[in-house]
Amino acid sequence: MSDEVPERPELPELPEYAERVLAVAEQIPPGRVMTYGDVAEWLGEGGPRQVGRVMALYGGAVPWWRVVRSDGSLAAGHALRALPHYRAEGTRLRQAPPGAEGHLPRLDMRRARWDGVTRAPDGTGGGARI
Repeated sequence: MSDEVPERPELPELPEYAERVLAVAEQIPPGRVMTYGDVAEWLGEGGPRQVGRVMALYGGAVPWWRVVRSDGSLAAGHALRALPHYRAEGTRLRQAPPGAEGHLPRLDMRRARWDGVTRAPDGTGGGARI
């Protein structure tokens, strides 16, 4: 056996668009959400699918649960991981109808959606656009 430590493969550089998407996700205040389309509109480029792809590939290092579907449904496969975050942050939820699959709540988009400008009650978020 050799005492040499194998070299780690060099990770590819994060694309500039991905950096910008993740920076927006980090700015969303606790208890608030933005849709994939909101993030794209905020950046002035791309669209919901591009934002979703960035979040799928690189979103683990940011509050990924704050970038959501426009209908307020919890992301398939991630709902049970996201729900404790929403509850801890006081994100507004709507109870699922009794016949709903899985009985998972939805986000109350009318009350939880962040416009990217207004500050949260604790003073976070808002201010200059990224």
